[in-house]
Amino acid sequence: SQQDRRRGNQTGLCGGGVQSREVYCIQANAELLSYIYSNKDKQASKPVDVQLCKGTTPSTTQLCHIPCPVECEVSLWGAWGPCTFENCNERIVKKGFKFRRRTITNYPTGGEGNCPHLVEAIPCDDPSCFSWQLVKLEECIPEEDMDCGEGTQTPQVRCVNSQGTEVEKEMCAEEVYPSSVACVVPCPKDCALSLWTEWSTCSQTCSSKTAEGKQMRTRAILAYNAGEGGSSCPNTSALQEVRNCNEHPCIVYHWQTGPWGQCVEDTTTSTLNSSSSAEKSTCTVGVQTRKVICIKVNVGQVPPKKCPEAPRPESVRPCLLPCKRDCIVTPFSEWTECPTSCETVLCTIQCTNGGQECPDVLYEEKDCATPSVCPGYRWKTHKWRKCQLVPWSIRRDSKGAQENCGAGVQTRAISCRQLDGTVADVVQCLKFASSMPVMSQPCQLLCRDDCQLSNWSKFSPCTSDCVGVRTRRRALVGKSKKKDKCKNGQMYPLSETQYCPCDKYNAQPVGNWSDCILPEGRVESAVVMKVQGDVKECGQGYRYQAMVCYDQDNKLVETSRCNSHGYIEEACIVPCPSDCKLSEWSNWSRCSKSCGSGVKVRSKWLREKPYNGGRPCPKLDHLNQVYEVVPCVSDCSQYIWVAEPWSVWKVSNVDLKENCGEGVQTRRVRCMLNTVDGPSDAVEDYLCDPEEMPQGTRENRLPCPEDCVLSDWSPWTQCDLPCSGKRDRERTAFALRLPKEGEDCPVSMQTEPCLLNRNCFHYSYNITDWSTCQLSANAVCGIGLKTRMLDCVRSDGKSVDLKYCEELRLEKKWQMNASCTVECPVNCLLSDWSAWSDCSQTCGLEGKMWRRRTVVEASQGDGRPCPSQMEQWKPCPVRPCYRWQYGPWSECRVEEVVCGVGLRFRNLSCFVSDGSGDGKSSIVEEELCARLEQAVDGDQNIILEETCTLPCPGDCYLMEWSDWSPCQSVCVKGQRLDFTPVQVRSRAVIAQEPENIAQCPDQEWQTRPCSIGECYEYQWMGSPQLIWCQRSDAINVTGAILHHFTSEGVCMCKEGYTEVLTAEGMLEQCTPIPVLEIPTAVDKKSDVKTSRAINPTLPTTEQPGRVGRTWYLQPFGPDGKLKTWVYGVAAGVFVLLVFIVSMIYLAW
Repeated sequence: SQQDRRRGNQTGLCGGGVQSREVYCIQANAELLSYIYSNKDKQASKPVDVQLCKGTTPSTTQLCHIPCPVECEVSLWGAWGPCTFENCNERIVKKGFKFRRRTITNYPTGGEGNCPHLVEAIPCDDPSCFSWQLVKLEECIPEEDMDCGEGTQTPQVRCVNSQGTEVEKEMCAEEVYPSSVACVVPCPKDCALSLWTEWSTCSQTCSSKTAEGKQMRTRAILAYNAGEGGSSCPNTSALQEVRNCNEHPCIVYHWQTGPWGQCVEDTTTSTLNSSSSAEKSTCTVGVQTRKVICIKVNVGQVPPKKCPEAPRPESVRPCLLPCKRDCIVTPFSEWTECPTSCETVLCTIQCTNGGQECPDVLYEEKDCATPSVCPGYRWKTHKWRKCQLVPWSIRRDSKGAQENCGAGVQTRAISCRQLDGTVADVVQCLKFASSMPVMSQPCQLLCRDDCQLSNWSKFSPCTSDCVGVRTRRRALVGKSKKKDKCKNGQMYPLSETQYCPCDKYNAQPVGNWSDCILPEGRVESAVVMKVQGDVKECGQGYRYQAMVCYDQDNKLVETSRCNSHGYIEEACIVPCPSDCKLSEWSNWSRCSKSCGSGVKVRSKWLREKPYNGGRPCPKLDHLNQVYEVVPCVSDCSQYIWVAEPWSVWKVSNVDLKENCGEGVQTRRVRCMLNTVDGPSDAVEDYLCDPEEMPQGTRENRLPCPEDCVLSDWSPWTQCDLPCSGKRDRERTAFALRLPKEGEDCPVSMQTEPCLLNRNCFHYSYNITDWSTCQLSANAVCGIGLKTRMLDCVRSDGKSVDLKYCEELRLEKKWQMNASCTVECPVNCLLSDWSAWSDCSQTCGLEGKMWRRRTVVEASQGDGRPCPSQMEQWKPCPVRPCYRWQYGPWSECRVEEVVCGVGLRFRNLSCFVSDGSGDGKSSIVEEELCARLEQAVDGDQNIILEETCTLPCPGDCYLMEWSDWSPCQSVCVKGQRLDFTPVQVRSRAVIAQEPENIAQCPDQEWQTRPCSIGECYEYQWMGSPQLIWCQRSDAINVTGAILHHFTSEGVCMCKEGYTEVLTAEGMLEQCTPIPVLEIPTAVDKKSDVKTSRAINPTLPTTEQPGRVGRTWYLQPFGPDGKLKTWVYGVAAGVFVLLVFIVSMIYLAW
């Protein structure tokens, strides 16, 4: 509810807010802190690097409260008083004034001087300090003991002073005592008139040439006179009287005061709180002055003598000067490094109240020395030294190792040089040069029987880019030229050809666009209200997309080849937050009750909803409005019924001779605004109490001549409390005209019992609910005031004027005002963005850099909420991923024979990929991997050749090991047995000649323990014509429908296929038997691979119902129980594991 125009007016703001301060790091100890606090030499310790201060940084913000000034509120003007002297004790000057006054109802901050004038004066003649005041006129007494006729009324008076207070009658001795008033007591035959009404309100508050104040009073004919002998009734004009009032001219004077000036030192007074130490602050007494002038209303300033001197306000008053406080500054910090040419000094305490000013210069600059040419350094590599064999003790266990030849290491010297070639310290190259070249590399010292070749030559030149091929060559050296095995071009190629390079590059965007990132410092400060942290991060920023560069062979290359810095940059917009916008407050409604306490309401309605993280709206109703409701109280006498005089009787059965009988009288009744001068303006009737509305019509009998005529009834007397029904109230009338002799007047007194809630009432106080928290006009939050109202309620539930309860002196035990707090709109305060992180990947397409920020202080109230984006990312420049990778093995080559043990070779090449993990890579120049350590998948043991076997006709051939199977537990009927889970791999033995299969051994197995094993169940699926074996995770493990059931119900593979078994010996897959060619790769899709082989211990004849050989294990017997061998196998595995663990322990 505080989101209104007060946010835009920053002058005079008060209430709750946020304070901020600067925190800096200083070098300090206990003595130094004491030195700083004593303000010696008016200096503090100089600032140092903030990283030197450990621990939590002190808070830089806190909530605060600025007391709001209380505005002055005054009552309405009172009535004009009588003409009186300025000073009744000094009546030298015969000049007089009429005064009217108003009072302060709410005292303001700073005293009465901030209130408007409280007294106005009108000059008048014949002033007096005391006067006689008419209380009432006594009953009319006829003259000379007559019963009727002319008489006199004696006035009942009292002596009052100029303020209307009754004083001793002796004080009015000099004043003329009011004389008796002539009157008439009508005789039985005379015309009977009512008493005069009260004088009406004066029509003007003062008199001028064009307007004079008038008052009027009226009376009515109550009974007509007899035809003969009685005095006749007056004409209509004689039934009313008019007199002048407020005859003083419309010349009003008052004193007007200006604002108090600044408190200045008064040299005539002594210093307060002085100290012998000149370094400590002092506070002295000063004076304030203001201008006081006499104002004539509607004219302006006039000479002071025109205004009365008595109510003249003071123009000088004492005041206390604020204590002086000098500015304290730190010494200058250390000079910053060049090229920055400034340093900082911090002002720790600003000067106030006339203390020593802060220096104008808080920064100093000096010219940096002209930097010399940056020194350049480079690495210089020297020739590789001779290959040195690795010690025989290390190589002796290697397969095929010879003591005088084989693997070695060669080294070279590396030195640091300046650009001019002079030798420099290695530290300089480590600091300023590129990465250090490798100092050692593996080498091979050829054995006597090895083939020795020269180094590769350079590639031949290309005639043009992207056209033709280029070639490089090498030659056999020494005795190798004569060896036949060295002449094998497949094993030792002497030339190498490749397509000519083609420098055609293609740049393509890759990946997603980054977040929209604002340039550094692009933060628009909020212009609505300066609250700590109230900033809007919006405007034009930039987003980035990585660029990738490919060559003509679609190989990834450095982005510089495509003349790109690695990004596509595109302008983007960060939308600014828009706060909830409400209308201005409507005017307060009229108080809901015209008497007693009610409520008044004002409202706002929604103009624009918040978006993009703007300040939220307060809680709105279904009409998108927000309300403020405060209690109000209406003076029950502010609106009153005013009845005009009764009209002339309208007699229904007129006796022309008597002019009397039954008749009707009417009068006009209006609801009017009651002021201190009496009723003024007519208002709507609903503002007045309908129960108290006087009659507008009455039926009665117009008395005939010589009948008794009574006055109107007096008001009913008050009922005594409590209302028990045992007491009465009464009203009376008196005879205005006596009847003829022999006739009596009707009853002139009426009584009625006092009945509760009919004509007798009890009264009690009623307290309203608390209002909403109300703030000062200039405050948006903070400490406010909530109020509640006191009502006087009648026993029938009707609210009445407070005077009824006050007259009974009822106890008031409630607190009417209380302090309250409106939550301040604290905006979300964020830390600065962190520095950009390192790239998540050193190469490839998917590298990202991140920066983050944190919430220092969460938002409160209707402050700006925290943004959802607490981190941002942008792509890293794409760099090709280079790695060493083996090429494929060559075919197994056997020297000088057709079969047997031989060698196969492979190359170590540099490959490039985009790091996406899809396995696609391309071979590139080895120079691109020069900085990489020679290792394949982390293995530094580079193996470029190994022995192999080329099977001779009829020999058995051992396939390569399969991949390790998934970790499996030993399970029976889905339940794990208490054995360690294992992984299994196998390799099969095959033969080139089918008739020699029986001579080959069984397949080989290897197992190793693993951590968490799975339990799989296997089930045959399908129909007799289409059957497959399915694992419990829904994987078809047969590979193909190449199996059938034997007569015993056992699953086996068809002829030409071999069974692939699980670790438990169950059929998992059927795979073809490669009997016609030597395989170079194996199917590695299954958990464990095997090949079909003939067990020589079993007969080779085909059994009935079977084709080929069955490989299966039946762990269950016909009764469904585990066979004994299963437990034996399990026990054997367990003993083996215990033995292995024991050997390891003893080895340590």
